[in-house]
Amino acid sequence: MQYNTTIELKDGRACVLRHGTPSDAAGVMATLKKVREETDFLLSYEEGGLTLDGERDLLARQEASPSALQLCAVVDGNIVGTAGVSAIGSNEKIKHRAELGVSVEQAYWNLGIGRALAEACIEAAKHAGYRQLELEVVADNVRAVALYEKLGFETHGRNPRGFYSQQAGWQELVSMGLTWD
Repeated sequence: MQYNTTIELKDGRACVLRHGTPSDAAGVMATLKKVREETDFLLSYEEGGLTLDGERDLLARQEASPSALQLCAVVDGNIVGTAGVSAIGSNEKIKHRAELGVSVEQAYWNLGIGRALAEACIEAAKHAGYRQLELEVVADNVRAVALYEKLGFETHGRNPRGFYSQQAGWQELVSMGLTWD
């Protein structure tokens, strides 16, 4: 899915929100690595071993897809955040559902990037024909939970042992969803 817009950050700088392309693979991987080092809130460590070529292929598929999106937040020429929308499944009973993921480097928190990425993903999900956007967030990530609630997401459930962190042990996951007709 294609997307491109520019927003003004709270500090006055411009931030380009655009779909990722294969040439962004190294930048996307570096940003996710940095976010993993700064917080314990992402779904995985670096296990799974996605290679640079694998990331390029993934970005190419998402760029060409009418229903999947990988966004990059670019400030001063650097990717500082990512967000994505992907289908939960293609079966008739669940094809209305998509999953949302957002990550922003800590140095760029409180500038409006996370909100802008989430709003762009909501817009893209609606455009793609989804009727429900879902996510799971670590309960201790109170800033993210508050953002999602402001955007209209509702809590669907909690899993007290949803994550096992090498640093914090068991972490509770909050399942949230946003629906529209």
